[in-house]
Amino acid sequence: MTIVPSECNEALPGEIAKVVLMPGDPLRAKFVAENYFESPHLFNQLRNMYGYTGIYKGKQISVMGSGMGIPSLGLYASDLYEYYGVEYIIRIGSAGGLADDIRLRDIVIAMSASTNSAYASQYDFPGILAPTADFDLLRKAVKNGEAIGAHLHVGPVFSSDVFKNARKDANERYRDMGMLAVEMETAGLYMTAAYYHKKALSILTISDHVFRQEGLSAIERQESFREMMEIALETAYQSI
Repeated sequence: MTIVPSECNEALPGEIAKVVLMPGDPLRAKFVAENYFESPHLFNQLRNMYGYTGIYKGKQISVMGSGMGIPSLGLYASDLYEYYGVEYIIRIGSAGGLADDIRLRDIVIAMSASTNSAYASQYDFPGILAPTADFDLLRKAVKNGEAIGAHLHVGPVFSSDVFKNARKDANERYRDMGMLAVEMETAGLYMTAAYYHKKALSILTISDHVFRQEGLSAIERQESFREMMEIALETAYQSI
């Protein structure tokens, strides 16, 4: 039996599809598998980071949690790209709104992602690395979102290494530089995809607004982001 040299994924070769949806919350991965896949197969439960492969409209698609933050996502995404032959990863996550015209449950498709993370230092890039989405995935996602009437925003987001920033003016400065939303993983995904010459996209649902007293509950974040899930599934389906 061939064993894949991953410390965090117990899947065997061939158990993971070429395209993987990747929420931060592993319970959202479970929700996607149980509500959208035919015959979902659990390929990973190490550290309770659930991963499933199933059939969506006749095609094989996988979904797997990434955990919170760039280091965690980078670990799982690197293994998927390097050891399991994954070609596409589509993040389906939550984000805090920054722009004034963004509302709860709006969908942000991240064209690019700035960050305060040191994750890029490993690449020894001679400049400031500006990670971006794969344009073909982004174009498909926008069309799929428009087709179901979703309230979409497309543009830059900020991937923060800290959930509660001690610098009190940080969010205002992100907003002033055009960031639509703040979250914790997209920049790491886009950098990892670039390093492995693979493709990635981040689709985000607004779960709260940084400058207004608005927010969704934990269970709503886990289970109510169906528009985002359906956009991602259709985009994955069209990319295989």
